[in-house]
Amino acid sequence: MATYVIGDLQGCYDVLQRLLQRISYDPTQDKLWFCGDLIARGPQSLQCLQFVKSLGDNAVCVLGNHDLHFIACYYGFNSVKAKDLLQPLLDSPQLDELVQWLRHLPLLYISPDQRYLLVHAGLAPQWSLNDAITLTNEVQQLLRDDPQTLLGVMYGNQPDSFAAGLSAEQRWRFTVNSCTRMRFCREDGTLELKEKGHPRYQTALVPWYEFWRNKPHPELFFGHWAALNGYSPVADIHALDTGCVWGNALTAYCIETQQRYSVAGL
Repeated sequence: MATYVIGDLQGCYDVLQRLLQRISYDPTQDKLWFCGDLIARGPQSLQCLQFVKSLGDNAVCVLGNHDLHFIACYYGFNSVKAKDLLQPLLDSPQLDELVQWLRHLPLLYISPDQRYLLVHAGLAPQWSLNDAITLTNEVQQLLRDDPQTLLGVMYGNQPDSFAAGLSAEQRWRFTVNSCTRMRFCREDGTLELKEKGHPRYQTALVPWYEFWRNKPHPELFFGHWAALNGYSPVADIHALDTGCVWGNALTAYCIETQQRYSVAGL
C-alpha cells in the first residue's frame, strides 16, 4: 500500500493517467491525495472531477482557488472564463452532482495519525495549527450547509492579516485566501496576493512557508505555486505543483518511500 500526493491537475486528465501508470497505481491498495485545483485551464476538467470522485475513500482532495471559483460561478456569484475551458463540465448532466461533491471537499486535510497535512496554497503566518483547523472547519461547514452566504463574501484581498475582532465575513475570506490563494507575504506576515513569481525575484517578499519553518506542524504538502516547480527549501513542507497545465510536468510524491515521480504535462 502506498500514498501518493499529486500536484495541481487543472483539467489534465490524460496526463494524470500517464502518471498513474508511471507509479503502477493499484486502486485496490493505494491512496491518492490531490492538492486542489482539479479543474480549469486544461481540456479535461470534467474527466478529472469524474475520476477523482469515482475513487471514493481511496482519494483525498482539498479545494483550490479554481475549484472554489467554479462553485461560485455555479451559484451565480461570478462568471466562467473562456480560457478555463469548462464548457464540457457546464454542459454535463452530472454538473449538479459534481458541484455538490466539490462543496463537500475540505480546505485542509490532516491524516488520522496527525502526521501529514494537505492544503492547496498554505497556512497563514499568524495562525497556529489549531487556528488553521478551527478556521477551516468553520468555512468548510458553511460551504456545505449555506454555500451562498460564504460565496457572496468570498472575493477580495482584505483583510490581509488575521487578528482578533474580525467579522465573520472577514474571517471566512481571510481563511479562503490563505488556504487557496496565498504565495507570498510581506515581512510583517500580511498576505500579498498578487505576486506569482519565484522567490528569487522577490527580495522584499517572504514565501509563506518561511513563517512555518520553526512552527510545530505535521509534514505538509501544498500545490498552487507553479513557479516553485516543486521545490521548497523547508524540509518538511513539500511543494507539488510542477506546472502540468503550463507544459512542465505533473508530479506525485510517495509518502512511504519519500520518492517523487513526474511525467510530462501538456
